[in-house]
Amino acid sequence: MARIVFELPAHFGFATELQVYISHVNQGGHLDNAQLLSLVSEARVRFFQSLGYPEADVAGLSTVVGDIVAQYKSEAFHGETLCVDMVPQDFNRYGFDLVFRMAEKTQGREIARGKIGIVFIDGAARRPAFIPESIRQLLLQRAAAG
Repeated sequence: MARIVFELPAHFGFATELQVYISHVNQGGHLDNAQLLSLVSEARVRFFQSLGYPEADVAGLSTVVGDIVAQYKSEAFHGETLCVDMVPQDFNRYGFDLVFRMAEKTQGREIARGKIGIVFIDGAARRPAFIPESIRQLLLQRAAAG
């Protein structure tokens, strides 16, 4: 399989910090790959909270993860604090990509990078829904910040 090549944007409009707990570490002594997704999910929830919404009710719509890609750059270890930067990009009718970079706080060592495909869902119809214009504008403002 060819390696994923993923370029980062020049700036990010959101940042949060997460602690690596012992439950995040595998038998190899470093951050487990499944736990990386868990940490990125926590950062995603915080991203939506920073916009003033729970991800289950963004202007009356739910959000789901349509896809995710992650590229590991180095190990993370128990006790480290990770900085997760995020920015919305690549908008379409039903969603956008939430690009992330995860780095160790003290040394700045990059741990991982990737993107999460966010899809807006009409919960009653259980179908994809158009991004409300007010939310699109809020996301575009966040994308321009930084």
